[in-house]
Amino acid sequence: MFKNKKQHFIFILMICTTMVFIMSCYNVAMIEGFTLSIFRHALMGFPLAFIYALIGDIFIVGKIVKIITSKILKPNDSMAKVGLCMSFFTGCGMVIWMSLFGVLTNIGFSSNFISAYGIAIITNFIFAIPLNLLIVSPLMRFLFFKMFPPFTNINNQGNAV
Repeated sequence: MFKNKKQHFIFILMICTTMVFIMSCYNVAMIEGFTLSIFRHALMGFPLAFIYALIGDIFIVGKIVKIITSKILKPNDSMAKVGLCMSFFTGCGMVIWMSLFGVLTNIGFSSNFISAYGIAIITNFIFAIPLNLLIVSPLMRFLFFKMFPPFTNINNQGNAV
């Protein structure tokens, strides 16, 4: 899918930016209810959440997903299957990673940390996985392919990242 590491990084930025903002809005709404202040509060926490998400996606979750998918996928699998598999496992890993961030920034290591973390994982998973698989990943892939058209020559695919 990606011709080089720069394109891969751009794609990660596109997905990460979108998912962090939408999930921030979702989590603020879960705590405060649905008001117009959701967007303001999500924007206030966005920079730190985005940096945390980007670090997790690139250095932790992304590495684990590569290991998992290398055991599941075959070289002749379709791009759709590869994309769906990568999106699903990345989404699962990022829910675990970002739920930790949310719980730590909102309640810290209090006596109910474990239960709050478990609840956060469940509530975030319920929203994030369908959001990622059905809306964000397809939309970002569409935009990415508009910016960087896919390979036209099948022989060039050996150079893809």
